[in-house]
Amino acid sequence: MAKTRIGVIGVGYLGKFHAQKYMANPEVELVGVADLNPAYAAEVAHACNTTPFSDYRELLDQVDAVSVVVPTSLHHEVASVCLLAGKDVMLEKPMTTTLAEADALIALAGQGQRILQVGHIERYNPAVLAMAEHLTQPLFIESHRIHVFKPRGLDVDVVLDLMIHDIDIILSLVKSPIASMHAVGMPVFTKTTDIANVRLIFANGCTANLTVSRISRENIRRLRVFQPNSFLAVDYGKKELTVIKPTKELDANGMPQEEITSSCYLPQDALEMELSDFVKNVRNRTQAKVSGREGRLALAVAQEIMARIKAHADTHCQLFNG
Repeated sequence: MAKTRIGVIGVGYLGKFHAQKYMANPEVELVGVADLNPAYAAEVAHACNTTPFSDYRELLDQVDAVSVVVPTSLHHEVASVCLLAGKDVMLEKPMTTTLAEADALIALAGQGQRILQVGHIERYNPAVLAMAEHLTQPLFIESHRIHVFKPRGLDVDVVLDLMIHDIDIILSLVKSPIASMHAVGMPVFTKTTDIANVRLIFANGCTANLTVSRISRENIRRLRVFQPNSFLAVDYGKKELTVIKPTKELDANGMPQEEITSSCYLPQDALEMELSDFVKNVRNRTQAKVSGREGRLALAVAQEIMARIKAHADTHCQLFNG
């Protein structure tokens, strides 16, 4: 089978890694990289032994599929052009800035029978993948995603920038409608929300508490899942899964002793796994693990959280000013 011809649109911080992973994939021909900044395109093209483009449209006639790694505000515009040109699209998260834009992309992909895969990379974190066999009935989930401030990704607030990863993971674990939510957040360094907390209560009784910040002095990315007879802990950064279960043996205080199993999957590369899966989907015409519909679902929850944060802030500002 011939190599799959792929291009990367947008080769800033994250896009250059897409190009590197495709270049190393034996099933892929990296046809070119495109960026509005000619210096970025030239630098990445030189490093990846491919062709630079300043206009991504000039790339489309030469490829089967593309990675779209432009700012979120441009996702709908660029992905629409690619889908209309008959190309499969790997679209970084969040898939769009509005649900209407997401719906339009899903419709275009369906009409053209194109693959639309959304880049929720934590789905491919090997510790998350390993957790699947230990899941039974999650009843309480706690998530922390705390990042050092970086002057990128600031075209969206922290909910769309970071929390959407955890929203997507939790929705994939619980698989139940959200019955209620309470959200708070505030800007600190930017004009949009920089730190936020939300509590989601699902129809099946599960509760999830999510905290996210992009103004920390350290990086913390952890998920804890509590369920009957076991407790699972994922460290996203260390790619480590810890499973804790009570045993029938009792300690000196009459408490059940714990059986603790920790597994580290550090050598595995989540982005490489994600892009390899996209290539497989393109070549075999198979459904993406995180299709446009899953991307839209996470976006819808993120949008509602943002609306709740704004409503909470407006209410308390009015009370304070009154």
